Amino acid sequence: MNDHMANELGWMLDEVLKVPEARHAILLSADGMLRAHSQGIGRDEAERQAAALSGLQSISRSTAEFCGKDGSPWQQTLVEFAEGYVFLVAAGAGAYLAVSATQRVDMEMVTYRMQKLVDRLGKELTSPPRQDAAPIRPGTTVRS
Repeated sequence: MNDHMANELGWMLDEVLKVPEARHAILLSADGMLRAHSQGIGRDEAERQAAALSGLQSISRSTAEFCGKDGSPWQQTLVEFAEGYVFLVAAGAGAYLAVSATQRVDMEMVTYRMQKLVDRLGKELTSPPRQDAAPIRPGTTVRS
């Protein structure tokens, strides 16, 4: 399977990178598996970062009681480096979205775009069953 076929949601992640100074975006599972990556980051590097970020999320979640309440749900981790930032947010059940950016990025705009993308990803990845749908028998037509 080529990288394009395995990266079906990559185009959605590219939307976050429209924020000036945002660099890369990856979607990962809780167990550290890469689900999608933006353009500009190779699959091997994205897989390595997905594994590392899964651990970072786990560590962040385990320190909830330091914030005041044991069991307080984890929402976001921000790591600052001399050359930039890594933003990590929950992106649905067992999924996380990570974005890297330079130190000159508008942090508020990145987190806003990430939340918008998380909402969009949730709709893209889940399709709830229709509650009012009756089974269609062969040979019948559907009317709106």
